Amino acid sequence: MTSTASEAQQGRAPGEPPPSWQQRLRRYGYVPRPGSHIGLRDRLVPPYSRPGTEIWRVLGVPPVLAGRLVRWAAWGGPLLVALVAGLLRFWNLGSPKAVIFDETYYAKDAWALIHQGYEGQWPKDIDKAVLADPSTVTVPADPGYVVHPPVGKWVIGLGEQLFGFTPFGWRFMVCVLGTLSVLMLCRIGRRLFRSTFLGCLAGALLAVDGLHFVMSRTALLDQVLMFFVLGAFGCLLIDRDWARRRLAAALPSDDEGVLRPDGEVAERLRLGWRPWRIAAGVCLGLAFGTKWNGLYILAAFGLLTVLWDAGARRTAGARQPYPAVLKRDVLPAFVATVVVTFVTYVVSWTGWIVSKEGYYRDWATGAGKGGDFTWLPDWLRSLWHYETEVYSFHVNLTSGHTYQSNPWSWIVLGRPVSYFYESPKPGKEGCPATERSDCAQEVLALGTPLLWWTACFAVLYVLWRWALRRDWRAGAIACGIAAGWVPWFFYQERTIFLFYAVVFVPFLCLAVAMMLGAMLGPPHAGERRRVAGAVGAGVLVLLIIWNFVYFWPIYTGQTLPIDDWRDRIWFDTWV
Repeated sequence: MTSTASEAQQGRAPGEPPPSWQQRLRRYGYVPRPGSHIGLRDRLVPPYSRPGTEIWRVLGVPPVLAGRLVRWAAWGGPLLVALVAGLLRFWNLGSPKAVIFDETYYAKDAWALIHQGYEGQWPKDIDKAVLADPSTVTVPADPGYVVHPPVGKWVIGLGEQLFGFTPFGWRFMVCVLGTLSVLMLCRIGRRLFRSTFLGCLAGALLAVDGLHFVMSRTALLDQVLMFFVLGAFGCLLIDRDWARRRLAAALPSDDEGVLRPDGEVAERLRLGWRPWRIAAGVCLGLAFGTKWNGLYILAAFGLLTVLWDAGARRTAGARQPYPAVLKRDVLPAFVATVVVTFVTYVVSWTGWIVSKEGYYRDWATGAGKGGDFTWLPDWLRSLWHYETEVYSFHVNLTSGHTYQSNPWSWIVLGRPVSYFYESPKPGKEGCPATERSDCAQEVLALGTPLLWWTACFAVLYVLWRWALRRDWRAGAIACGIAAGWVPWFFYQERTIFLFYAVVFVPFLCLAVAMMLGAMLGPPHAGERRRVAGAVGAGVLVLLIIWNFVYFWPIYTGQTLPIDDWRDRIWFDTWV
């Protein structure tokens, strides 16, 4: 694209200077949209960077084998990172052999779901019997009042169906999803940055994040929610490339084969069937069917994908991209995301619907008989009533809790949650007999501190990249962080916890990987600049890994002498 065409596309006459606000912002790093120095095809679908073979040559690997390793790296690197993450997460998964934190709700509800399709009203103190001999425990037939949709509990229940009503059984599937999310993030990062190295770096950071690690080893819903949210983001990212390739294929080329923008094609082309966007809708429905804050993710990602369409049409030459998107893309996007999400959500309640014995299942034929909506099916009216009752519970949940925290403090790990704590006596449960006081055994849902504190700067970096460098990748990462974090600021009266932040941890890792990539420097930078950047980024990554290893004992519930435990409690608010 020529500079004249670029200026015309931005609404300026040839030779006309940019607006004064753009000139003022340039002192802070603002740059206009890419111009003629980048080909249109590469702007629509940027190519992947090809890993070099220099490191293999240094290691003495034959050139033919080195070439194969480079080709395999796109999947081999992510699979290797995921393998390491899985080994870490599955190690001694059944320990501690206890019902920790909110496992007391979800493990039992999951067991009831897979046996009768609805949650039961469990008697108090049943946890001890479950741990002692689950075969003696009978699933209660009386329906139980639960305040979260069933998808996450179905996931937990699948592990229990495979491995029994045991700590390993109810943690198994959550651990599987935690491991798969590392693999997904490697591939998502690779597609986002067009770099296998940066994708694997983002996945490796997720693998050594303490909060993600602990949540992968605990039968709670938030890790399941995170998995489906990340899956939806990945599907939308693939859909973005797919749509832009379709646009590129429809644009004309000149005599030299160079792709040229075409306003008519860019504004009139219908992109048709978009299976990856529908897959994203299914993932968002499963996220919504796990916890209701999936709705905020739906709103954010729905807006994001429409803005991506507008950007693609503008790049392809559309003079009025937003009216074009409104005519061609908004309705299909609404169906593929919003409609598919809600259909998936309703389908997730199938067990409750067909059982006819779940809580509030017969409300429409009893207390709710009559009214203005009797033409609706009874099960739908009963479900709607159930949902309104649950909403009332959530917005009025203001009772205090020892480990509740304000979302402002999450990013700096102000108040982590202790899932499990015991004080073994000297000579028992791994506590050295030489100790003069009781030992400590804890599972603390704490993010790896150096990673999270680095992420504080990385978030500012991606916001700068998005606002002033016009980097859509930074905007996508910021959207993922904001969708999982910002909504909680509107419910500060509610009892909320730091571990809710696990939903946006993958996006924090993407932000840190992007910042580390900037530290490494561009490919055309000088050798000294690249070496300095590599040393700085490498040292930071090694420190993050060391930090994870250091906190490993209080992530896994190992018995520590009390002084060693205190050494890891860096702040009073961590107790």
